[in-house]
Amino acid sequence: MLLRLPTSVSEAQECMAGGAVPIGGATLVWATWQRDGFPLRAMSLRDLPEANGIGPETLGSAVLLSRVDDRVPEVLRKAAAGVGTGAVRRTATVGGNLVGSTLRCLLPAALVLDAHAVILEPEGVHLTDLAEVLAKRHLLLSLVWRAPIASRYHKAAGEAGGPPPLVVAGALHREEDGGKLLRVAVREDGEFLDEDVRCHTTAEEDLRALRSGGLGRLSDEAWEAVCRQVTDLLAPPAGHCAADAGDTGAESPGRCWLG
Repeated sequence: MLLRLPTSVSEAQECMAGGAVPIGGATLVWATWQRDGFPLRAMSLRDLPEANGIGPETLGSAVLLSRVDDRVPEVLRKAAAGVGTGAVRRTATVGGNLVGSTLRCLLPAALVLDAHAVILEPEGVHLTDLAEVLAKRHLLLSLVWRAPIASRYHKAAGEAGGPPPLVVAGALHREEDGGKLLRVAVREDGEFLDEDVRCHTTAEEDLRALRSGGLGRLSDEAWEAVCRQVTDLLAPPAGHCAADAGDTGAESPGRCWLG
């Protein structure tokens, strides 16, 4: 197998045109290749600057999960920290988890950030939504989003070899008119559900709106986890009752509050 390590977008396009298979950290494909045979050409984006950025509003696809730190929102950092073991996180990449994995542990976090995908195609670099990337398995360069006011992440305990554990992610965003938008995403039994609501006067109203929408099919256990996450997320100073003068627009910790 010939492994290419492009250092520019144009070089990566040449590798694509030559039939090179993107491999990410190769944690998900190595066993398959050992069984079925290795491709003639492969390509890693680990040396491509556009795929290695880490910041408050961007995360590169070639970034190792172990490198995802507090430069990104809490929800994404905790999602990455909860994937597999330390050994897995030191080799697995953001792009591999989102595009190559069926578990897609980072997906709930990306959904509540309303993240979009920067992809590489033979024609050039394009911005698209996550749904298209997952459906068509585009070559992901990076995720981009608008920094939230606050975010939260919860992953239930799971058993090795068992079903995917419950994941609840939430983020609070400021809208252009000054209002706030609450986004929640859940992975339950391998299914991903998400919903967003414009914030009301109380947390109870927001929860009722979520329950009547896309999260209505959740089990009681999952819904209880959503209630805890949303209540914490909307707690002052990040939530409804926070004084605007004290709301800096950056993520801040909250306390349990029902309004």
